Amino acid sequence: MNIKITGSGSYIPTVTVTNKDFSNHVFLNEDGSNFALPNEVITEKFYGITGIQERKYVSDDLSTSDIGSIAAKKAIENAKIDPETLDYIIFAHNFGNVKKGTIQTDLLPSLSSRVKHNLRIKNPKCVAYDMLFGCPGWVEGVIQAQAFIKAGMAKKCLVIGAETLSRVVDPHDRDSMIYSDGAGATIIEATEDEGGILAHETATFTYDEAYFLFFGKSFNNDHNPDVRYLKMHGRKIYEFALVNVPKAMKECLDKSGVDISQLKKILIHQANEKMDEAIVQRFYKLYDQKMPDGIMPMSIHELGNSSVATVPTLYDSLVKGKIKDQSINKGDVILFASVGSGMNVNAIVYKM
Repeated sequence: MNIKITGSGSYIPTVTVTNKDFSNHVFLNEDGSNFALPNEVITEKFYGITGIQERKYVSDDLSTSDIGSIAAKKAIENAKIDPETLDYIIFAHNFGNVKKGTIQTDLLPSLSSRVKHNLRIKNPKCVAYDMLFGCPGWVEGVIQAQAFIKAGMAKKCLVIGAETLSRVVDPHDRDSMIYSDGAGATIIEATEDEGGILAHETATFTYDEAYFLFFGKSFNNDHNPDVRYLKMHGRKIYEFALVNVPKAMKECLDKSGVDISQLKKILIHQANEKMDEAIVQRFYKLYDQKMPDGIMPMSIHELGNSSVATVPTLYDSLVKGKIKDQSINKGDVILFASVGSGMNVNAIVYKM
């Protein structure tokens, strides 16, 4: 028995926001003072570091559970399964449903329960739960689905990663330009086909790192200080990721028994283009090798950083031939990797 992804689906939001759309924003320093550089220079420097040209936001009428449900429906159809046969629905997110213009998250009922309701699944043995694990949530959900199947507790699991970060960012913080919305979903199944999950690795670092990502007040001192927004210590995250993500990737690959020369693609969390490139270069350096051209498909240029949704949407786009000059074939070995709040790091070696 092997455990494989038998279907995938995604939802790419319809509202496109380019870097030029931030030209009229009032960006401030953390202390509330005016930022010295004009917005044209800010966005130019931002693009040079992150590689983000535009990002996608959901329309006002949609929530995280809505777009998760759309992606889930597509994954079920792609896998050609009866949704009533699902044993688990694992929904990875971070902020629940946040309606446009509101300041309160809605987690009652859980987003996984809402998806099960939206899919009209009657089977009470289909267990739905949410996972809060930062950006690596979808990867960790796949690891948990594999564990359920290995333990004989499940045969089919639906794992979703979705987020609407556009509704939890401070418009006066330059970091707000990084974030976006999106949803990806996969069916994880026991199968007799060759391949599947070969190895996985997960770690949580909290001693000094727990609050590298956090909720904080707006940089605009006129705003209500009790209204909180997504904030990060970017330099600390960068330094943390460059050390710990390549290490986790190597430990995972070594555990799988696959030689690095057999690795066809690395699907890494779309956090920041320069950071992702540095991580993968460090990973290959651990084997005294140079990073091969084309090993790292990217979607961040047009989609931005949609947190937990970046890896499953990237996977769905890749297998369906939607990424220019990138393809993947049956039998190829790929590596999933992610890093995010917590601070959590994980990786999966997977054979198509």
